[in-house]
Amino acid sequence: MSGWERVRPSRSRLGLNFQRGENGTSSSRTVRLGRVQPQAPGHRTIYLNDREANQIVRFKGNSISTTKYNVLTFLPKGLFEQFRRVANLYFLMISILSTTPISPVHPITNVVPLSLVLFVSLVKEAFEDWKRFQNDMAINNSLIDVLQDQKWERVPWKKLQVGDIVKVKQDGFFPADLLFLASTNADGVCYIETANLDGETNLKIRKALERTWDYLAPEKASEFKGEVQCEQPNNSLYTFSGNLLFQKQTLPLTPNQILLRGCSLRNTEYIVGAVIFTGHESKVMMNAMNVPSKRSTLERKLDKLILALFGGLFIMCLIGAIGSGVFIDRKYYYLGLGESVENQFNPSNRFLVATLTMFTLITLYSTIIPISLYVSIEMIKFIQSTQFINKDLHMYHIETNTPALARTSNLNEELGQVEYIFSDKTGTLTRNLMEFFKCSIGGDVYGTGLTETEKGGAQRSGIKIEEAQKSANTAHEKGFNFDDARLMLGAWRNEPNPDSCKEFFRCLAICHTVLPEGDESPEKITYQAASPDEAALVTAAKNFGFFFYKRTPTMIYVRESHAEKMGKIQDVAYEILNVLEFNSTRKRQSVVCRYPDGRLVLYCKGADSVIYERLADVNNDLKKSTRQHLEQFGSAGLRTLCLAYRDLSSNIYESWNEKFIQAKSSLRDREKKLDEVAELIEKDLILIGCTAIEDKLQEGVPSCIETLSRAGIKIWMLTGDKMETAINIAYACNLINNNMKQFIISSETDEIREVENRVSRISYLACFYLSKLHALSKMQVKKELKKCLEEAQHYFHVVSGPKSALIIDGKCLMYALDPSLRGMLLNLSLNCSSVVCCRVSPLQKAQVTSLVKKGARKITLSIGDGANDVSMIQAAHCWHWNKWAGRNASRNGYASLSKKYPELYKEGIRNAFFKWRVVGIWAFFSFYQSLIFYHFVTTSSSKGQNSSGKMFGLWDVSTMAFTCVVVTVNLRLLMICNSITRWHYISVGGSILAWFIFIFIYSGVMTPYDRQENVFFVIYVLMSTFFFYLTLLLVPVVALLGDFIYQGVQRWLFPY
Repeated sequence: MSGWERVRPSRSRLGLNFQRGENGTSSSRTVRLGRVQPQAPGHRTIYLNDREANQIVRFKGNSISTTKYNVLTFLPKGLFEQFRRVANLYFLMISILSTTPISPVHPITNVVPLSLVLFVSLVKEAFEDWKRFQNDMAINNSLIDVLQDQKWERVPWKKLQVGDIVKVKQDGFFPADLLFLASTNADGVCYIETANLDGETNLKIRKALERTWDYLAPEKASEFKGEVQCEQPNNSLYTFSGNLLFQKQTLPLTPNQILLRGCSLRNTEYIVGAVIFTGHESKVMMNAMNVPSKRSTLERKLDKLILALFGGLFIMCLIGAIGSGVFIDRKYYYLGLGESVENQFNPSNRFLVATLTMFTLITLYSTIIPISLYVSIEMIKFIQSTQFINKDLHMYHIETNTPALARTSNLNEELGQVEYIFSDKTGTLTRNLMEFFKCSIGGDVYGTGLTETEKGGAQRSGIKIEEAQKSANTAHEKGFNFDDARLMLGAWRNEPNPDSCKEFFRCLAICHTVLPEGDESPEKITYQAASPDEAALVTAAKNFGFFFYKRTPTMIYVRESHAEKMGKIQDVAYEILNVLEFNSTRKRQSVVCRYPDGRLVLYCKGADSVIYERLADVNNDLKKSTRQHLEQFGSAGLRTLCLAYRDLSSNIYESWNEKFIQAKSSLRDREKKLDEVAELIEKDLILIGCTAIEDKLQEGVPSCIETLSRAGIKIWMLTGDKMETAINIAYACNLINNNMKQFIISSETDEIREVENRVSRISYLACFYLSKLHALSKMQVKKELKKCLEEAQHYFHVVSGPKSALIIDGKCLMYALDPSLRGMLLNLSLNCSSVVCCRVSPLQKAQVTSLVKKGARKITLSIGDGANDVSMIQAAHCWHWNKWAGRNASRNGYASLSKKYPELYKEGIRNAFFKWRVVGIWAFFSFYQSLIFYHFVTTSSSKGQNSSGKMFGLWDVSTMAFTCVVVTVNLRLLMICNSITRWHYISVGGSILAWFIFIFIYSGVMTPYDRQENVFFVIYVLMSTFFFYLTLLLVPVVALLGDFIYQGVQRWLFPY
């Protein structure tokens, strides 16, 4: 169902479409008495498997529409869109004037071209909207199994209603937002793919409530009756608050029980769910904005050009009108200006004469602004997108059988003017293929080998390195590329810290949400994880001898080798009491488990910044050495996590668990309350060590970035990684090199650290020190920005000065984006060839992109592949949503010529082909050519005669002049072409030939209604004279002589 591509939130504006519809309210149980009680606006009540009860509320249907128009709005809305263009408004005014008596031309000469332009544009809009309509129909008419009369009936999606029980089969899409009830998998779990929501291809795990597992067969499911009290429809993809009232129990619902519309079912035969939100109230649709009407820079510039041309036209007409009012007089008897003459030519009222002549001249001179220009531009852009972009083999991705798809032709030219590219790191510059590479346990580093980042850094430093040979016992599988015999095959028991090693391995094997699949053997088992990092860590535990092979909702089973003594293998069941899940705010994950012997342990893994804040004040030497190892791993481009644990007493745990259950059952602010409860137990942790995972670079990324840099495109890397990791990845990608002057603005200064330490230790003075920290940090950032800007400007003005790069972390960026410092940050950034922002949040990514887009007024492009990139993508002019970002960028960015000579792209960035200077030059030469046409043709024809001895008249001279114009203009177009193919000859020759065919027919036919009798046979008379051929040969040559000289001087002396 490729139609789901259209409703990805990556192409929408997250957070701007929150709605509270009338149908969000529902009745209480008193509906059975025929009365509808008002419901609190904060939640809705849904009766599952009870259509009759839900009908009173009138929830929205499941049919969707993503079209821009409908039958009633197409013409008014479509015409409004067309008349947003200044040119179309101008042509409409001219068409109206041409229908009045003062017009010297027939209305058809203006009305028909305008109608043609509007018709072509509306047909193009209708075609694009028809595609959207077909896509909507395909989705709305997709079939789904719905429970009716104790059996599954196939019905279209659009007929689904809130509260219906549905069955979704493997590889099928969820037709609405569903409450997950039961699955064919053991333990009530299913696997879903959310690529249409966030671009992530890793399978996610969803788990039904244990009380609903049995409602799988249609006979059993028909007995299911429950009531859901949940939040109103909203656009938050990752949160859900609600309760299921079932069998006199209140069961809390979390996002783990919600299956969102647009996701697909994987590795599960089928699931049974209940419809919660339908149609435009589903979360994915609430994230999808109406189709925007975007206008390119070219169109906006054309509007300004049209206004400038109209200004010139108005002045010409005003001069002519004033002249007409001043010089008109009855003494010119041959003009026939008698008493009965019409008002436009009555000398008795000169003001009226000037006014009416003004409108007449505007109509007469209207061809100065060519309506054909817009027709040509529309057709060129439409053909370019449908025939060239969509069918370009260089933009075809073989692995996924995905061609390029231009969804609109309105912004084609923007792609040739991109000056700034904003890119995420993980999954975009890197492959998102994680491998366990090194670790630190109890203060000792384990693992050998060099990362790609280290190799790239060594090469740039001119250091020749030889990688050590891998040991014979090295195990290498997907997710595990670790080489160190000290930890393999139970050898860790001989290490100085075997107990720490054991806790380390158990933390890896227990603290996760991974689900095992397949046979319970190390060789055949596969792990389904929410992220490749988690899968890599569990795979590492398996290779270290702690094999996680089975999970139930309350138990984890681990086959431990050599844990108690060398050679002993035992299956250990750990009871999982609580899971405190990872999110972008917490940046950590914890599991509370009970050992078979009754020991209660909290295992926690997460970012070093959050783990270190929660460590007990013991073993400071271990903390210090582990922090050094974290910096060492980060410098090698590795992704790090810290591991810690805490032993719990029964009293502490029971007291905390009561608070946890209350928070989990809360209908309001559940996430916030859960985070607050988690803080109560995630403290006084004992540090075990840290892991280091390598995310390999995408194929071809370094060469791609080098090519883009040569093309004049500046690349900014916006990542959440540590500064050391980000810098080394930037080195490996050719984004930064040793020849660059690097400006590093970091919050890791002695002054800031001192205040941070005081804040963490003196709670009662925290507010005071926190304000001091903010003030100090802002002052320090301002000082660094000013210093770096002065130095950067110095290098910028020195011809031989090195290129510069800016590296800034999230904390400093927070202050640098303050309105008082924003301008300084922008100036510094624009003076740098590369910018690396590390430790940044999704919001900061969007703010940085908007800063360049709005502050520098440059064309921007954002590239990302995850939900955290959505804001950044929406902030840019153009975007590229990737599933294979790096490979696509390196293969598909340029045609072969641009790859060989990327400097050619700079002309687009400089806007060299369409700027006011270019317009001025064309206007100058057009004025020169107009003088040549007029004087040469009129002077040469003043004494000319036709074959019958008559002098040339008005129609002879004007036809001769226009013939010269047609030939000259087409030859001028041929002169500006950098390459000439047979199509150029066909179009230029065809245009000239078309004029002669037209004039032959037009001047050869006369009707009784034709007032211009003198045009009859004019071209035949002209072509019978020597004057015609001599003029046709000389006038274009003289008219183009100026262009020829200017173009020759420019190409020889000023080629760039």
